[in-house]
Amino acid sequence: MTNAPPEVLTFGCRLNSVESETMQRLASSAGLCDTVIVNTCAVTAEAERQAGQAIRRLKRESPHVRIIVTGCASQIDAQKYAAMKEVDAVIPNDAKMQAESFTNLVAAKPSPPKGGRGLGEGGLGCLYPQSPPSPQPLSPQEGERGLAMQRAFVQIQTGCNYHCTFCIIPYGRGASRSTPIDAITAQVRACADKGFNEIVLTGVDIASYGQDLPDRPTLGSLIRRVLQAVPTLPRLRLSSLDPAAIDEDLWDLVAQEPRLMPHLHLSLQAGDDMILKRMKRRHSRDDIFRLCARARHLRPDIVFGADIIAGFPTETDAMFANTHDLVEKCSLTWLHVFPYSARKLTPAAKMPQVHGAIRKERADRLRALGERAARRHYESLIGTTVKVLVENNGIGCTPHFAKLKLQGQARVGGIVEARCVRGENDAVVAEVVKVV
Repeated sequence: MTNAPPEVLTFGCRLNSVESETMQRLASSAGLCDTVIVNTCAVTAEAERQAGQAIRRLKRESPHVRIIVTGCASQIDAQKYAAMKEVDAVIPNDAKMQAESFTNLVAAKPSPPKGGRGLGEGGLGCLYPQSPPSPQPLSPQEGERGLAMQRAFVQIQTGCNYHCTFCIIPYGRGASRSTPIDAITAQVRACADKGFNEIVLTGVDIASYGQDLPDRPTLGSLIRRVLQAVPTLPRLRLSSLDPAAIDEDLWDLVAQEPRLMPHLHLSLQAGDDMILKRMKRRHSRDDIFRLCARARHLRPDIVFGADIIAGFPTETDAMFANTHDLVEKCSLTWLHVFPYSARKLTPAAKMPQVHGAIRKERADRLRALGERAARRHYESLIGTTVKVLVENNGIGCTPHFAKLKLQGQARVGGIVEARCVRGENDAVVAEVVKVV
């Protein structure tokens, strides 16, 4: 035994990364050592494969290390991970953010749980995580690999009430549960007091924020309260939004609040009405056109990102062409594209599947389209002066989420004005003009 501090290996979404930071602190405070916590993801089969591969490699390379598994994949099929000889314990998703989950592991080495909670071979279990996410200790100024932290992520909700036919996540995280506004505001204020200049509100489905709270506040009303309560915070950013659930309070903020960054990332998934219907999405193709037009009317400089699935079951060439066309006509800039991945237990897995090679080819075409859109955006920056948040490795992030190569001295996490002077290898070089 080496008494090394605990480590966390993270797969999947930004929310998992945020939760991993908290788990690392909780495990350290509990006194766990020589332990690796594997925070799994269930969005794609590849994410699950990578987690299993990593678990086996960890034990092979470090036989003395205790391996604790948690996250969505282990929630959905706890028995699968509990049965792995390399795994010492499986922590349910609703317990991984609780200090006692780690203090209980200190006294004695646990035995792998048998028949753990979640979804096993026997079929569907309940959507059981029921408690709302609680405010967690702040991210430290020194983060992963010793790099200074440039922004803080605040989790405002978890879970999802909508069962899209491709998505396994409600089985891993349960129904939507929101953190009360006062608790979120207190955490944002503490982050600002600690020196963070940009905060990202994150969750599984943040557009559904507040539906489970007594007074049913909206996401927009939460943001308004936060910005009023923390006037010193320069920048607030949102994670992915469901296009069907942008509330009027949020629209007002898009128009009126400069501290809300002009960048909306949409959970789009497709641009064909039949595919959207088969996905059980709540928006149509025309809804996206109207959304983009309204946002640009309210804030002409706004940019959009989008999550898109390529090769969803039954998708024809014509249906894919509709998605491709929508991306172009709506001038979506930052695309997150992935080929459809069938997930056991989801309705889409039982639909007629598109051949894997076609899925990959369509994903490649969408990514190429996204690269061209991003290049146009970067070219439009040359000759302008922008305020950027300084990230690690000499990178600056604009309000529109473009990443610039900075020349000049600047503190990581600080905000500077930078003049974009030239393009360089599909990037833009910007000279620091002054510290804001």
